[in-house]
Amino acid sequence: MHLENVVWDARDPHRLGGFWAAALGARVITDEPDQVEARLDLGGGAFLDLCFCRVGEVDDDVERDTRLHLDLRGGAQQGAVVERLIGLGAAPADRAGADQVDVPWVVLADPEGGAFCVMEDRPAHRSGTGPVAALPLDSADPGRDAAFYAAVTGWVVAPELAQDGFAVLRHPAGVGPLLTLCPEPEPKRGKNRIHLDVRRSPHDGDDDAVVARLRDLGATSLSAPGDLPWLVFADPSGNEVCVLSPASSAGAAT
Repeated sequence: MHLENVVWDARDPHRLGGFWAAALGARVITDEPDQVEARLDLGGGAFLDLCFCRVGEVDDDVERDTRLHLDLRGGAQQGAVVERLIGLGAAPADRAGADQVDVPWVVLADPEGGAFCVMEDRPAHRSGTGPVAALPLDSADPGRDAAFYAAVTGWVVAPELAQDGFAVLRHPAGVGPLLTLCPEPEPKRGKNRIHLDVRRSPHDGDDDAVVARLRDLGATSLSAPGDLPWLVFADPSGNEVCVLSPASSAGAAT
């Protein structure tokens, strides 16, 4: 399996997808009435697809929205990056809380109100990440969930990049964003607006084998084989993750 997609629930996939494609320099590869996909090339043949799918209702709950979000690389150009993103349709939205008023990153909201961050200069972001520095994901147990995601994505745990209480994974080629497991401020409630998709290979077996393997790793099945063209799970902390069927030509994904 490999991590292939970051997926947004969207009221207007074209508006939201257009913003993120422009913000990250991603190439639109699917443009349909209810779905937009943009490919973020990471170098060396690796990519991450950004998928925006129309849903009937999108919950505006702030905590739910930010359980998985994007940290964009700002570095020494943080101010210029923020100005550019606001010009594309983002808005200031510091929802970090009163105890984080003086944080060095800048919190913005995308055109549908989803929070994301533009990061200050950090050594871990200086080489290989591309425009998305990290994918922070709330976790009830970052160490446990790091082992889960290492097993289902092929990414490797990078303890040298982790802060106390956090766990960090990255692509084995050292390209693309970090996947950062963050101690959750509260247990999960409701459906995440953003989730991850992994693509399985033919070597991963049939649906029943995949279900058995992910359950052994601590996931919970949220769909039965045959219900959908993909399998839906909750990771050990309850975050949704989908397992896509093998592709005939998936390429080299992150």
